[in-house]
Amino acid sequence: MTAPTDSVDHELVQAAAHVAATRCRGDNHTMAAAARNRDGRIVTAVNAHHFTGGPCAELVLIGTAAAQGAYDLDTIVAVGDRDRGVVPPCGRCRQALLDYFPTLKVIVGARDRLRTVAIGDLLPESYVWADHQLDAAETAPTSQG
Repeated sequence: MTAPTDSVDHELVQAAAHVAATRCRGDNHTMAAAARNRDGRIVTAVNAHHFTGGPCAELVLIGTAAAQGAYDLDTIVAVGDRDRGVVPPCGRCRQALLDYFPTLKVIVGARDRLRTVAIGDLLPESYVWADHQLDAAETAPTSQG
């Protein structure tokens, strides 16, 4: 069970809902995401569905944020088109968001029960990629003299 961590950022939910309503058209773009950087900027993105797969809105947002110099995301939310409301991130997105932003908060829940939870709470007993990388000094070849 996830515990609320903060009040819900309704401005962020509205930003994602606006993008979902105005930019999501057809089957290629059905989800929008919005995230707030710690400096207050809001970054938005949509998914890029394709029959071969394609990135979710949250993954597109990671790249969009980087392209805009927003490397310290605080809170994220995804909203579905056709007035579907807030949609929680899928497992792949949860893992990527945890690896990129381990202190990220995620807005989840139904319209009348929105709450903000820590990304780690959405992925309990998670694999943390950074914890399993060898230190460069440990893997550098040693010279024999």
